Amino acid sequence: MKLALKIDVDTYRGTREGVPRLVELLQSHQAGATFLFSLGPDHTGRAIKRVFRPGFMKKVSRTSVVEHYGLRTLMYGTVLPGPDIGRRCAGLMRSVKEAGFETGIHCYDHIKWQDYVADEDAKWTAKEMLLAQGRYEKIFGEAARVHGAAGWQMNIHALRLEQRMGFDYASDTRGTHPFVPVWNAEIVACPQLPTTLPTLDELIGIDGITPDNVAEHLLKLTETPSPTGHVYTLHAELEGMKLAGVFEQLLKGWREQGYELASLGDYAQSLDLAALPRHEVLMGEIPGRSGTLALQGPRFPL
Repeated sequence: MKLALKIDVDTYRGTREGVPRLVELLQSHQAGATFLFSLGPDHTGRAIKRVFRPGFMKKVSRTSVVEHYGLRTLMYGTVLPGPDIGRRCAGLMRSVKEAGFETGIHCYDHIKWQDYVADEDAKWTAKEMLLAQGRYEKIFGEAARVHGAAGWQMNIHALRLEQRMGFDYASDTRGTHPFVPVWNAEIVACPQLPTTLPTLDELIGIDGITPDNVAEHLLKLTETPSPTGHVYTLHAELEGMKLAGVFEQLLKGWREQGYELASLGDYAQSLDLAALPRHEVLMGEIPGRSGTLALQGPRFPL
């Protein structure tokens, strides 16, 4: 029974400070994981325009963005120039792979992808994905085999490119079990391993959930085994920093529940990818997160 750990690395600070802490934690618990890197400039400060998005300010007030990301990070791309994460942190990224962890692509420019990809065309999407793959190849000496979209934001062009660029699998969606994605009746032959569990920033501050009891809440959701296991998305800026203690509670709790803590690659190997059901990909909302994101929709008939 596998529980895959997918680590989204969004920022320069998260790469420099959160990633090494997570590597240490995972190694101490003999846990596998997949690190998905943001490979271009950190423009986190440009997220300020999201204040006009319904529900965004409510989420910010719950999760203490300044505390988790730091004031300097929140100025990158506006008051301060955004540091190029891939250039400055290439050695650190390689060390993660050398330590035995799977690595892959999160995005090139996190804010740019998350805020615009849903409405962009094929040319724009291809440019961003090729920039990310090109930088990944420069850092690691080979192409990435796994992609996990920033903010679970996707479009049909990105799904097609995952197939054409040869990704073995992707984790761009939220859902309940692995599937082959279908967009407006178009089947895309790159399996999706969706995030199946809520993230910490979606839970904390709602219904009495705090950093002190959020691990207990999540562990209750995994008490009953799922036939296809789980995928949990964590963030270098949260579980790798202020909420590292919460993550350690989760690692211990999942071990006690009998889960094998694995990378997305190990998780994929436990599945019959050729026999996965086909499901529509829809844009919709989920509790605790503002805006819409890519969701696993109804099963598509054969």
